[in-house]
Amino acid sequence: MIKRYSRPEAEAIWTDENKFRIWLEIEILACEAQNKLGLIPARALKNIKHRSKFNTAKILRIEKTVKHDVIAFLTNVAEYAGIDSRFIHIGMTSSDVLDTALSVQLKQSGEILLRDLLNVKKTLYRQAKKYKFLTMIGRTHGVHAEPVTLGLKFALWYDENNRNIERMKRAIDVISVGQISGAVGTYEHISPEVEKYVCKKLGLKTTKISTQVLQRDRHAEFLTTLAIIASCVDKYATEIRHLQKTEVLELEEQFTKGQKGSSAMPHKKNPITSEQLSGLARVIRGNSIAALENIPLWHERDISHSSVERIIMPDSTILLDYILNKFNTLAGNLRVYKKNIKRNLELTNGLIFSQSLLLRLIDKKMKREDAYRIVQTIAMKCWEEKIDFITLIRASKEAMKYLTEKDLTEVFDYNKSRKNVDFIFRRTGIK
Repeated sequence: MIKRYSRPEAEAIWTDENKFRIWLEIEILACEAQNKLGLIPARALKNIKHRSKFNTAKILRIEKTVKHDVIAFLTNVAEYAGIDSRFIHIGMTSSDVLDTALSVQLKQSGEILLRDLLNVKKTLYRQAKKYKFLTMIGRTHGVHAEPVTLGLKFALWYDENNRNIERMKRAIDVISVGQISGAVGTYEHISPEVEKYVCKKLGLKTTKISTQVLQRDRHAEFLTTLAIIASCVDKYATEIRHLQKTEVLELEEQFTKGQKGSSAMPHKKNPITSEQLSGLARVIRGNSIAALENIPLWHERDISHSSVERIIMPDSTILLDYILNKFNTLAGNLRVYKKNIKRNLELTNGLIFSQSLLLRLIDKKMKREDAYRIVQTIAMKCWEEKIDFITLIRASKEAMKYLTEKDLTEVFDYNKSRKNVDFIFRRTGIK
């Protein structure tokens, strides 16, 4: 389990103590169901419920000998439950306990991650509103294109995060399934009513069919959902890293008092949090591939998936919890350099209005091919000689045969890029 990035609540789900607690709950609930079916005496059930407990350290010591975790657990519980322990685990197989408990743990983890995503939603909503009309340069292929607003960037992330919230809800639903169906999933030695009772008490649905194990497409869907969410954060972090470049410096990570950026260069303020988030996202993406590899099992029932899941399930859920909380803090405390945003907006001497000029010339009845040639010729001269685009346009007889000063004022107006911001915000649900 990844310790460095763990947060107490997320990590607690994957402790041996919590795992064995869920196992014991499953076994006791199964006994309750068997009692209702008349298969376990009321006196025995009362004794099992009253006396059954476990000792984690003892279970782990027993496991070293028996080489089987569930048997070690049952052996330890029997030491407390006494003779009535013979009724525990009747008709069940290890995977009935393991897979149902894993579903509970993943559901618990998913609910924490869903809460994290809702917190990110609030932060992105707030930032989108704050910078709704702060005009900045939009880039395509890394090259200056046309103006956008910083608020739209946050609104884009907000909208994507909303999709991740829905993905997380679906993933929780898909994994919230249990099974207690016996050695090959046929309920030969246990009634389906036991499965129904236990799962309902645990807040799970019952699987429609199992083979001894729950099929791993469910777990793969859960893990790939985490990978998508982590990749979205990676995308946001990559954008922040680009915007923190010295030549750009429109956004910058919070740099706290006493923080150091480089062991060699005291002047450095590096986007270390964004880089960390991008790196950790790779781990979760890699783990999702392992989850996909778990889908094919020998005769659809083996435990080759088990050793993998003991790593990828805790690590991925704990890591994503860390990533989302780290990003939430990052996004909420970004430093915005408005002067640099303005400087970069004007860096190309007005070239960013080339499409506006092209469309105005076309609107003035000039052929598109001619308009494109004229605008591109003027644009290349502006690019190479660093002369204001509007100055070169005024000097072009071909262009000015069609244009007035009023046209130029309208063409070179930043307000055009903001006219539909309200419309876009309404569509994304930002009021």
